[in-house]
Amino acid sequence: MIVTIDGPAGSGKSTTARRAAARLSYVYLDTGAMYRAVALGFLRADAPATIASAETVLSSLRVDVQYRDGTMQVFLGDEAVTDRLRSAEVGRIVSDISTLEPIREYMVEQQRRIGRVQADRHGGVVLDGRDTGTVVFPEAPVKIFMVADIDERARRRLQEHEAAGEEITFEEVRAEIEQRDEQDRTRDIAPLRRADDATVLDTTDCTIAEQVELVVDHVKAQDAHGT
Repeated sequence: MIVTIDGPAGSGKSTTARRAAARLSYVYLDTGAMYRAVALGFLRADAPATIASAETVLSSLRVDVQYRDGTMQVFLGDEAVTDRLRSAEVGRIVSDISTLEPIREYMVEQQRRIGRVQADRHGGVVLDGRDTGTVVFPEAPVKIFMVADIDERARRRLQEHEAAGEEITFEEVRAEIEQRDEQDRTRDIAPLRRADDATVLDTTDCTIAEQVELVVDHVKAQDAHGT
């Protein structure tokens, strides 16, 4: 079973996808973390967000995912970088990096490979991102598109930065999300949009538990219908 959860930054898709996967005994694939790993690679190479740089960086960059005790870990080469991916510095450039065609082609190929392998191995995989239901797995039987009020999304993202010990204001986070939303909606390659057959879930006033329950119910309903 392939389950996709898409939506803008701060809509709650990562936490919901992770917990829904655990409830279903599936594995969780955070596609955004994979793009963040590439962005970290660009930062370390001091490379600008250009196609020429993308081809150069990709020639020496390997992004992989491993599961340890059911928890997804992202690697750059042999280095585990999961704990380094939520920094404000990475967040500022990841959207620009993810619009580059060579990067998206590489990432989609890797995500499809990992998703299919893990679904076969564990019975199912829950992916979250911005194009998992429209580009990566358009044939997925369960697709969710999560949305939330921008102030609520900024508040959630601010909490993440504060938990990481980063000093940043609410206004800065909100502006960053607005910019990211605009970039994601208007990019030429795989723009953020709801798949025609996706279920919309507004999480503004939902608890995480409620969000997870709705996703799990959709999966169980589809599974019952399929059998």
